[in-house]
Amino acid sequence: MPETQTVMAAFHAANAEARFIGGCVRDAVLKRPAKDIDIATPEEPEQVLEILEAAGIRAIPTGLKHGTITAIVGDHHYEITTLRVDVEHFGRHARVEFTDDWTQDAARRDFTINTMSCDEGGNIYDPYDGLEDLGNKVVQFVGDPEQRINEDVLRLLRFFRFHAQYGKPPAQGRAVRACRKLAYRLPELSGERVRGELFRILTGPNPAETITLMRAEHVLKHILPEAGDVGRLRMLGWLLERAVKFRGVEIDPVRRLAALLDPKLNQEEVEAIAVRLKFSNREKKHLLTICAQTPKVHVDMSKSDLRRACADVGSDYVIDRGLISWAGELAMESHLPPKRTDQWRTLIETAQTTTIPPFPIRGQDILDRGVNHGREVGHILDEVKAWWRDEDFHPGRDACLTKLEIILARLA
Repeated sequence: MPETQTVMAAFHAANAEARFIGGCVRDAVLKRPAKDIDIATPEEPEQVLEILEAAGIRAIPTGLKHGTITAIVGDHHYEITTLRVDVEHFGRHARVEFTDDWTQDAARRDFTINTMSCDEGGNIYDPYDGLEDLGNKVVQFVGDPEQRINEDVLRLLRFFRFHAQYGKPPAQGRAVRACRKLAYRLPELSGERVRGELFRILTGPNPAETITLMRAEHVLKHILPEAGDVGRLRMLGWLLERAVKFRGVEIDPVRRLAALLDPKLNQEEVEAIAVRLKFSNREKKHLLTICAQTPKVHVDMSKSDLRRACADVGSDYVIDRGLISWAGELAMESHLPPKRTDQWRTLIETAQTTTIPPFPIRGQDILDRGVNHGREVGHILDEVKAWWRDEDFHPGRDACLTKLEIILARLA
């Protein structure tokens, strides 16, 4: 990209070395799109700022103490970090010293496939045989796995995520044994960090297989003891990624989490999960609504019941519940009769196209008719609305006002 070339040209003009580092190199080797482009240099942060400013590039000292400068070119952000070594660890953080040794800098990274660097000419520097591991689809820690996890416990969850994305079974033995041994430390992590990694696992490739591995290695119980059978999660992934395509229905981590949870959980237990994992208010509402016991969404429900469910919780939530229920059936019987499959497909498509008209009358209509007690107004409005729902949302304003007059006459 021209923006990337602009940043690298700034270092070239200053006669300073800079290389692409980590994930962007790994993904470029695999011909995958790189999400972020990170750059490393032996130049210390103050020199990096001078180099960028001399080239007219906006620079922000986002992590000056740890050697990180953010360069902004157009809409693109580049993290530029000075080579460093860890002197002392404090959980996820470390006291660092700067160095000009690329191998020492690579030694502080988590996995061998993340230690590679690459210069502008495409030359790859690979001090820990990351290329070989990448080609063999092996994810392993740099150095001793237990030491690396003890330095930063989040690496334990990252191992399973990276194994799902870049590895193949069986997972690397030393790494798995270290994860199993140190899994008891996972509760030390903040809910936000656990949620972040869990969501990435759930939205990554083959999440059911990854979750199964985490359960087998006694890891899952430390972050999600409420997980149930992975069958629903497995079939939900198969449904949306291979079997059918529904317009606008994308992979969603909250929906997948709901499919994984034990269906016997009550709302208080589900809410406790959302609180523990520091869900946003939107995410918590999403999870609670999917996992609620009512209204029931099932393949044999009538069209009017489906519309009422859409009115109660919203079409998107009805679709989520329908997909999870469908996946649950498939988990018990992987080959449903074609008629049953068509029924499920019709339910989802009907929910997608269902629109509920706004309720035609308001409290003011009742006040205008002489009712002046707030609570009574609410009760009367609810009665008209219940009748309107029973009539399948068809009555318009005139019909609802007529029903209102009948109720008021009865009360009088």
